[in-house]
Amino acid sequence: MVGFIRRTIIPITAFIISILCLFLMARNVWWFLLLVPAVGLVVLGLYDFFQTRWTITRNYPVAGRLRWFFYDLRPFLRAYIVEDDLHGTPFSFEARNLVHARARGVTDTHPFGTERDTDASTYHWLSHSIAPAENPERSPRVRVGNDQTGKPYDASIFNISAMSFGALSANAVEALNMAAKKGNFYHDTGEGGVSDYHLKHGGDLVWELGSAYFGARDKDGHFDPDKFRDGAQRDNVKMTEIKLSQGAKPGHGGLLPAAKVTEEIARIRQIPVHQDALSPRGHTAFSTPIEMLEFAARMRELSGGKPVGLKLCIGQPHEVFAIVKAILKTGITPEFIVVDGAEGGTGAAPLELSDWVGMPLKEGLILMRNALVGAGLQPKIKLAASGKVYSGMGLAYNMAIGADWCNAARAFMFSVGCIQAQRCHLGTCPTGVTTQDPSRMRALVPEVQAERAARFHAKTLDSLADMIAAAGLEHPRELSPHHVMHRMGPEKAETMDMIYPFLPEGVLLDAPEDTVYADWWQAATPESFKPRTDLESVRAKKGSQQAAV
Repeated sequence: MVGFIRRTIIPITAFIISILCLFLMARNVWWFLLLVPAVGLVVLGLYDFFQTRWTITRNYPVAGRLRWFFYDLRPFLRAYIVEDDLHGTPFSFEARNLVHARARGVTDTHPFGTERDTDASTYHWLSHSIAPAENPERSPRVRVGNDQTGKPYDASIFNISAMSFGALSANAVEALNMAAKKGNFYHDTGEGGVSDYHLKHGGDLVWELGSAYFGARDKDGHFDPDKFRDGAQRDNVKMTEIKLSQGAKPGHGGLLPAAKVTEEIARIRQIPVHQDALSPRGHTAFSTPIEMLEFAARMRELSGGKPVGLKLCIGQPHEVFAIVKAILKTGITPEFIVVDGAEGGTGAAPLELSDWVGMPLKEGLILMRNALVGAGLQPKIKLAASGKVYSGMGLAYNMAIGADWCNAARAFMFSVGCIQAQRCHLGTCPTGVTTQDPSRMRALVPEVQAERAARFHAKTLDSLADMIAAAGLEHPRELSPHHVMHRMGPEKAETMDMIYPFLPEGVLLDAPEDTVYADWWQAATPESFKPRTDLESVRAKKGSQQAAV
């Protein structure tokens, strides 16, 4: 009976009311104000009642749509009403507010003490010194290059991580590149190719080349050396980078839906217009560690000697050691490696991959650091970190455990207006950052937002300098694992080098069996990313894969 009422009586009643309004309007024109909404609701109710696509509105005409309305408002209600300052995800209100405050140039100080639970087992801190430094480096840089580099590059220690044109709007790309020019830091293109908007303002670029080789591909989607050479030798392009995987969806590849493949994007990516742009799971230009390094050497040569690097989310440890062994065997040394943490984000990724696949940045960074230091390669290969970096503490933490610099994507999105509406994959971004809709994109004025992104960069480096000075240091490269302490319990705290193994230089060459990585090192071979066949079921002597990292 109740179902009959909600499905039949309610729509019929609404229809009768509209007829009554029509009758009343005939007597007084002001009744028209009631007729228009009434008729609209009746038409909508009839449509909901007879449609077969949605169960909720079929049973609850009109009223069921309120669920969708509040669902669309959910991110805003949660972010500004439900959550407290520290527990929002993926980024807390405190994190977003810090970026926005620094970008706008308003105060970023905090009154009345920390709101963090300093007794919690997740709490960590930077150890300060009784003798703080007077003049820490305010804009530190890192020389990227080795004896194989023709054109070394001095990178800022804080840069824009990979985000493609197509995933970001033209205005957002413009704003970020203009900021990179103003602030003297680099802008990673993402794997979508080098667009006109990346080049318009002259900011330093790192050209990322993914498995689809966008911007440097032939008609079959394979690497085209001539197209790559023409693009990589541009003055704006300072380094190139091979994307092996990203933290948000490692081992998955990617897809730009046909609806977002405009004529402009198709031209830049060198793909058919209005067709899905697929990035395969793996590369076709190489299949082994040695082949990968040979490909990197070819990219370096084609670019005119510019630094070339690798970007990956760490997965199976023996693959990291396979790359290291291939470097030692071939003598081909990439200038840098970017470790992307599993906490990294993207416009759209399968939930299971975002939640459960890939190594978090801290563990991945320590593993890669140990691989390079243990093999005696650290002076030649710089190490960068990417994954939810937005503050001076984030920079300090990553540099203390092995990074030479850090990259950030979502933090720079916040700086140009992103409010974490989480509509990146729908093309309905309310602030014009991740949309190709001109009517939405107009909200983002590149000249205004570029100033904010550059200001956010500068103020974040200022905050890092203050922390470095407090620790009694002059430059972030002086940070070591012992500068970071973690609470382990109510009455116990340990430094990072007490919690994790930090290998001494060359130990993997001289005595790998004395390290926690002994079996992974033995399983690795430069001829394949797969482990040696006689060690398919690697039995770690000192624990599982978790212990190894």
